[in-house]
Amino acid sequence: MTTTDISVKMILDRWNASIKNVDALFNLFSDEQLQKEIAPGKNRGVYLLGHLIAVHDDMLILLNMGEKLYPQLNETFLKMPDKTTATLPSIAELKNFWTKQCEVLAQKFAVVKTEEWFEKHTAVSNEDFAKEPHRNKLNIIITRTSHLQYHAGQLVLLK
Repeated sequence: MTTTDISVKMILDRWNASIKNVDALFNLFSDEQLQKEIAPGKNRGVYLLGHLIAVHDDMLILLNMGEKLYPQLNETFLKMPDKTTATLPSIAELKNFWTKQCEVLAQKFAVVKTEEWFEKHTAVSNEDFAKEPHRNKLNIIITRTSHLQYHAGQLVLLK
């Protein structure tokens, strides 16, 4: 295994461990707990669940791995703050979306070759990528892992 292979493996291992951790949190909480605000006036657990699904759905596009699985969540969970719409998908439906999405991403990530992680993602132009090669697919995994861990820290406040 090369140093590059090891580095990619370490990043993907951290992503997978973070997914497992957040998945365990979502399964730990009752529907009532997920309806609670993280702190007074802040997002509810159910909103964070939908938000993470919508953000991870964008990864499919950014990594050039296909179309979004749940584009209907974009407006509610990316463009609007929590509690601005009366109708959200049910918690059971969101949990099913989360599980399916995690499975799809795991399957797609498993077949990516090490060198492919260093290719540009779809939100960067060829010109910009030539100047900033760190704007690659692996960097998407790093930033989304940080984002996931940030929200995991919020979710533990629901306990």
